[in-house]
Amino acid sequence: MALVYASPGTRPCLLDPPLVLAPMAGITDMTYRLLLRRIGGVGLVTMEFVSSEGLTRGNKRTTRLLRFDPEERPLSIQIYGSDAGRMAIAAELVEELQVDVCDINMGCPANKILKGCAGAALMGDLQRARGIIAACRKALPTTPLTVKFRAGVNDEKLNFEELGRICQGEGVAAVALHPRTAKQMYTGRADWSRIARLKEAVRIPVVGNGDVERPEDVLRMFRETGCDAVMCGRATMKNPWIFRQARELLAGRPYREATLEERRDMILQHFHLIQRDQADQPRVLMSKLRTFTGWYTHGVPNGTELRRRISTLASPQAFLEAVEEFFAGLLTCEPSAAAAA
Repeated sequence: MALVYASPGTRPCLLDPPLVLAPMAGITDMTYRLLLRRIGGVGLVTMEFVSSEGLTRGNKRTTRLLRFDPEERPLSIQIYGSDAGRMAIAAELVEELQVDVCDINMGCPANKILKGCAGAALMGDLQRARGIIAACRKALPTTPLTVKFRAGVNDEKLNFEELGRICQGEGVAAVALHPRTAKQMYTGRADWSRIARLKEAVRIPVVGNGDVERPEDVLRMFRETGCDAVMCGRATMKNPWIFRQARELLAGRPYREATLEERRDMILQHFHLIQRDQADQPRVLMSKLRTFTGWYTHGVPNGTELRRRISTLASPQAFLEAVEEFFAGLLTCEPSAAAAA
């Protein structure tokens, strides 16, 4: 089971399996993408979204986001903005990097993005959205272009099918739908029936996104919506093995949960990657270590104890030692927990 992203003249991008890491601001940096790629099962990884304004004006912080390791491929860079000219220049820069996919964010519901008339705000102005898509498509002669969007600005303005048809008409290779509205943010439940409606409305591949929390949800989304690929974001932070597990289910095989040893090794591997990558940014380094420890220890026996302890630690080395000591205690005193984790 695989999927190909391609438009006339572009390099085809093979997604095998058709499972996609969603872009998440502050999360899907190079270290996180590498970690998931090494665990396995993900067909395409996506950068955290990149501002076209920052990118085209040479902002150092924005430019830093574009770093990637060849091991991550296939890789998608997601850009956002409200000005077609700026977005086209940003797309040209993505084309120069020769990554596998360029994605346009038309779904972010954050107020900061909406106020700039970008992200999901573009669903309130489909003519502007069309202009941006057309400009980016022209700027990407060899790189497949995709667009990610929501159901609409609110329940009274559900225009995802119309935007999907615009994307198809402008030569977009695939579209991804998070079927909540911008007003909903992440509240309520994602209405997967909207993904099925979009699939019926367009001929290009449709990627489903929203409320994929367990490997079983991946199969259910394929079955209930007829989508061509499934995108998963927040669930990967609690269970980085979700793609590998879903791949097993797609192949008709049972999957297994990660052991405590695997959890320990994964956390330590990610922390070493972060430490190496953020050595010149100590505040960012410590913030990321705290963030990921909080996520990774959900579901781990006595995880609250580790989260409480690391809140008082001030150095990366102290973090690593605390994690190693914590898991050593679990594996020594609770072997049954290791088998059940």
